[in-house]
Amino acid sequence: MFKHPLHPALVHFPIATWTLATAADFAALRYGQAAWSWSAGLLTVGCLMTLPAMLAGMIELMKVPEGGAPSRDAHLHMGLMLGAFSFYLCSLVFRLQGSHALPPDSTSLILDALGFACLALGGWLGARLVYQHGIGGSRTQQD
Repeated sequence: MFKHPLHPALVHFPIATWTLATAADFAALRYGQAAWSWSAGLLTVGCLMTLPAMLAGMIELMKVPEGGAPSRDAHLHMGLMLGAFSFYLCSLVFRLQGSHALPPDSTSLILDALGFACLALGGWLGARLVYQHGIGGSRTQQD
């Protein structure tokens, strides 16, 4: 359909917003509301932007050859990114009271940390798919 895959272009939005939300929540331990007041909006944007990124990723997954290291890495990447989405969505939902966000508590900080760990490892695997296995690029694919 397109000459260049859409998935890599879309993933930057959730990566940036979730990373900033995590930083804001942990900064709130020192700086209070001035730090965490942005995190609910950042989490919301990240979760919403993840949906088209996931859809584009599912389309790209069909182009990954079955079996071997590229397939294994792609499925692990998908699972970790779904985990990141789940942790960040739970962090957002648990902190909403009506349309107002509550300050981060220990549960939301743990969810943020778990989400960020999945995000970092999943992102590393995504880069490995592109730069080592040549998925989504013009390089020949290799195991």
